[in-house]
Amino acid sequence: MNNARAVLARELAIDAIDDRLYGSFIEHLGRAVYGGLYEPGHPTADGQGFRGDVLDHVRALNTPIVRYPGGNFVSGYRWEDGVGPLEARPRRLDLAWKSLEPNAFGTDEFVRWCRKAGTEPMMAINLGTRGVDAARSLVEYCNHPSGTQYSDWRVENGCAEPHNIKVWCLGNEMDGDWQIGHKTALEYGRLAEEAAKVMRWVDPTIELVACGSSSRTMSTFPQWEATVLEHTYAHVDYISLHTYYGNRDGNTAHFLAQSIGMDAFIEEVVATCDFIRAKKRHKKRMMLSFDEWNVWFHSNQADRQQQPWQEAPPLLEDLYTVEDALVVGCMLISLIKHCDRVRIGCLAQLVNVIAPIFTATGGGIVKQTTYFPFMHASRYGRGTALDMKVDSSSYEDPVFDAVPYVEAVGVLSEDRGELTVFAVNRNLEEVVGLDVDLRDFSTARVVEHIALTHSDLKAVNTLEQPDRVAPSALDDSVEEHECKTRIALPPASWNVVRFSLEA
Repeated sequence: MNNARAVLARELAIDAIDDRLYGSFIEHLGRAVYGGLYEPGHPTADGQGFRGDVLDHVRALNTPIVRYPGGNFVSGYRWEDGVGPLEARPRRLDLAWKSLEPNAFGTDEFVRWCRKAGTEPMMAINLGTRGVDAARSLVEYCNHPSGTQYSDWRVENGCAEPHNIKVWCLGNEMDGDWQIGHKTALEYGRLAEEAAKVMRWVDPTIELVACGSSSRTMSTFPQWEATVLEHTYAHVDYISLHTYYGNRDGNTAHFLAQSIGMDAFIEEVVATCDFIRAKKRHKKRMMLSFDEWNVWFHSNQADRQQQPWQEAPPLLEDLYTVEDALVVGCMLISLIKHCDRVRIGCLAQLVNVIAPIFTATGGGIVKQTTYFPFMHASRYGRGTALDMKVDSSSYEDPVFDAVPYVEAVGVLSEDRGELTVFAVNRNLEEVVGLDVDLRDFSTARVVEHIALTHSDLKAVNTLEQPDRVAPSALDDSVEEHECKTRIALPPASWNVVRFSLEA
C-alpha cells in the first residue's frame, strides 16, 4: 500500500466557507428548462408545471444559489419576453444555441421555482445586445416594492412581494467572440461600470459580479481582468471565472490532474485583483465567483448533428463516467481550498445540460455519477476549510509535472461537532493509505467512510441502469490510533470521511 500523510488542525484554517460555494446554474439551453425544471403534463408536475421529481433531487443537493438565465443565452435575451400572460409571450430565435425559445418560463417562474427548491436566484443581465436601461429596469421589476412602472408590472403579473434578488451577473463571457455583442475589455468595462452604478441606485443592497475571462486559455487573459477591474473595482463585489475539462485523448491520468490548472487559474485571478487593488489604493478585497465549472466534452459530436431551430433540443447531454466524477471531486476540493477568495461557485449546469441530474421528457429521472461528490460537498462541506498539508507520492504529467496521488481538504463544523475529509485517490491501480495527524482533535472518531469507485472507470448511470454507480460505506477501511487515523483510499476513488468531535 502506498502511503500519504496529512494534518488536521485548527491553526491550518483557510477561512469560513460561504454556503454559496455549492451553487449551480440553469440556462435556457437544450432541456435544462423545458423538460428539466418545467414540464407541464409530466406525471410529477405541480400546478405551476414544475417537475416534482427534479425538485426532490435538487432539494437533496441543498444547493443554496442558482444562476439564471445564462450563459450565452442571456446576451440576446429580452427579459420582458418572459413575463406576463403566457399567451402574449413571443416565440424567438435564440441565436446562441440555434434554438426556438417559447418564453413559457421566465423571471417570475424561475423565482417561484427557486422558492420551491429551497434556493436563491442569481440573475444575469444582458450586456450583449442591451445595456444600462434594460439592466436598471429588470432590477426595478424584481426588487422594488411597488408604485413604479416595472414594479407594478410585477405585481400585475401575480407577484405582489418583491423577488429580492441579491446577486446579479453583469453579462456573460463578454471576452468571447462567440458571444452575441462580444466586446473588448475596455468596451465591456465601461458598460459594466455604468450598469453597476444604476442597478445599485435602484437597489443599494445587491451584490454584483463582473465578467472575468471565460477560460484561462483565452489570449486576453489576464489582461482582460485587469482592464475590466480598472473600471469596475469600486462598483462590483466579485469577478467571475469559468472552466470546463474533458478527456478527449483518453488519458485518464492527465484528466485527473486537470484541477491543478483550476488552482493556478484561481491564484492568477487573485493576483490580478490584488494588483488592481494596490494600484487603486482600494480598501476592498475583490472576491471571486467561479460561476461556471464542470466536465464537458462527451456531447460535442452529437451537438454538431442537431438541426437548428428546434424547441428544447437535446443539447450538451453528457453522460458522466466514474472518472468524470473524480475530476468533479478534485474541482470541488480546489474550490474549498480557495474559499478565502472564491465565495460563489456554480456547477454548470443543474438538469440535463452537462448536469448531475438527467431526465427523460415525459419519463424518469437519474442521478449521474457527478451528483454524488457534489451532494457530499454541499451536505458536509459547510464550516471552516482546513489546509491538510498533504504529503503524497506523485506521478509525472507532461503539463502539470509532479501530480500528487492524493488530493484532499478538511472541513470543520464546530456547531455540528463534525470534521470531514474530502479526498480523491488519483492512483488508478493501488490503495493509498492516508495517515491523518489528529492531535488537535483528540476526541475525533470516525463515524463514516463513504467512497465512490468502480471497477470500470467508464461506467455511467442511465435511465435503464440508474444505480450502476453509487457511493458505498466502507466498514474496514479505517484504523484509529491515539491522535492518528489511517484511511485506506481505494484506487481511483472519491472519499468522504466523517469524524465526530463529541467526547
